[in-house]
Parts: sequence; structure tokens; C-alpha cells
Amino acid sequence: MRKLHLYFRITPPTDRFIPGDRYILPAIRRMIKGKKIGGIQKVFINLCKGLDELGVDYDVNLPFKKLNAGEPVIVLGSGRYALKDYSATNKIIAGIALMTHPSEWPDLFEKYPVATYLQHSEWTRDLYATHYGKDKCSIWPAGIDTKKWSPDSSVPKQFDILIYNKIMWNKQETYDKLARPVIAKLEELGLSYTEIVYGNYQEAEYFELLKKSKSMIFLCEHESQGFACCEAMSMNVPVFAWDQGVYLDPHLKTDWNETSPVPASSVPFFDDTCGMKFTDSEDFNEKIGDFWGNVNAGIYHPRDYVLQNLTLKKSAQAMLDLISTVYP
Repeated sequence: MRKLHLYFRITPPTDRFIPGDRYILPAIRRMIKGKKIGGIQKVFINLCKGLDELGVDYDVNLPFKKLNAGEPVIVLGSGRYALKDYSATNKIIAGIALMTHPSEWPDLFEKYPVATYLQHSEWTRDLYATHYGKDKCSIWPAGIDTKKWSPDSSVPKQFDILIYNKIMWNKQETYDKLARPVIAKLEELGLSYTEIVYGNYQEAEYFELLKKSKSMIFLCEHESQGFACCEAMSMNVPVFAWDQGVYLDPHLKTDWNETSPVPASSVPFFDDTCGMKFTDSEDFNEKIGDFWGNVNAGIYHPRDYVLQNLTLKKSAQAMLDLISTVYP
């Protein structure tokens, strides 16, 4: 197979207050909070791991001008910088996070030889397809490192439930309307719990909490894939997910001119073996008894779902299959 050229390019930081602080501020943040790997970067890292497992030859961030004709090009990252200065004729498999909504880059396919734009799941692919065309958008789930994110039976379960709080919009209002009633119900049932908030933890902390938790409640409006949730499932932690069904980003109407409701999911990779879903606090109260009973009965096997659908190898092979359609 021809050598693959992988690119991970994100917009470089700029100075905010004084010349040179684009280097100083990230260093200070790392000192305070530790180094974090974002979801976009993890998508790229896990693709590389999967290709390594398959023994595929590739390079990373080769200067665009050194590309040879006919060699496959995959560009991941964020922002228009990801394709800045691209002048080769090689078709590009691009995506996941180059933009938040397709209206932010309406001429992507005219500006560059993009063969297909990637999205992780069906609902996000459909959103992009309404702007770019279904033939120009592809579904590609990122792989989960199932060797790292694996259950550890030697660690005692300290908590009945880990609450994963990734509420994104109207945070305080949504927390009061949704999370507080959820917590009140858990206390009424005498279930032990702890809470972790997206953006305020180190990965190692989340990893250890998953080891100590029997199950997880996932609170997020919507996800294109939901890495954290998939990692919990990979550790065989059943999930009770808030899945209200509609894309709630406030920019949808104000900036992107979407006038009709857009279907969405917080757990696009999920089935009955992984856990249960609820739509609001009332639905939660009605279903928590069944969910907790199933947890105690050992009904759920979410790791099996991940092993069948979302391993590093399966994700990398899906990318190779996609490449073979773009570069037959």
C-alpha cells in the first residue's frame, strides 16, 4: 500500500496581553493544572496507535510541498490553519473538527481537493451532509485504547455511581433543573456517588474513579462520539445517559441559521448492553430503579460493545477502507 501522510494541525496560539505570552500562558496553565490531551488530539493519537497495530507505514506532518502525487493524505486538527498553504493535488480526507458547523467553511470543497469530510457519528454526518452533500461526508468513529481503559477487578468499588458532568449550555440553569434532582433521587435511594466535571480534572483522576465506580451517569447535551463515555464503557462501567435528542448549541440559530430542530445524541455509540438513557429528571426518576437493578444483576456488558465496534484496530481499518475508496 502507498505510504499514508497524516497531518495534525491546530491553529497556533497568538499573544494575548504582551509579546511572547503565547508561550508563557500555556506553560503556567500546565504548571497549575498539568498537561492535558484534548479530544481532537486524542483522535489523532489513537489513529496512529491503530495504524501501528496494523503495521501500516505512515508519516506525520510532512511539509505539503514534499508530497508525491497519488499518495493518500489525511488531515485532522482544528480551524482553517489545518489546510493553510496546501497546494498539492492529492485528494484530502479531512475533518472531525476543522470547524464547529459547516456554515463556517462553506467553500471548503472549492478551496481544496477535499474528497470527503469526516464526522464520528451518524447525526453529525447528517448535519454536515445537509450543507456539503451526503456523498461528500463520511462516518469514521475514533478508536478507544481498550488495553489502557480496561477494568481492574483488584480495586474495590467505592462508589455506586460516578456522575460525569459535561453540561455545556446554560450550565447553572441546567444543573439546577437536571443534576440537582438526579442527585436528590440518588440520596433518596441511598446510593453512594461522586461527581467529576469536564475540563476540571486530569485523565488519571478519571481513570481511577472509573475503577472505583460500579456505574456512571453521563450528563451532556450531545456528543459527536463521546470519548469519556466510551472510555468508561471500555472499563465495563454501565452508563445511564441523559439523551434529550436535540442539538442545543445556542449558535445554531444565532450564527448558523439553522431554523429547524437538528436531531442529536449524547451517546451515538451505545446499545442496550451498555446501559440506559433518560430524557429529563422525571424520566430519570422513573428509570433509575431499573438501571440500578440491572447493574446489580450484571445485565450490562459495555466493554463487549466497545471491543466489537470501537477498538484502535477497527477504527484504523475503517480509515484504510475509506482511503481505498478515495484512492482506488
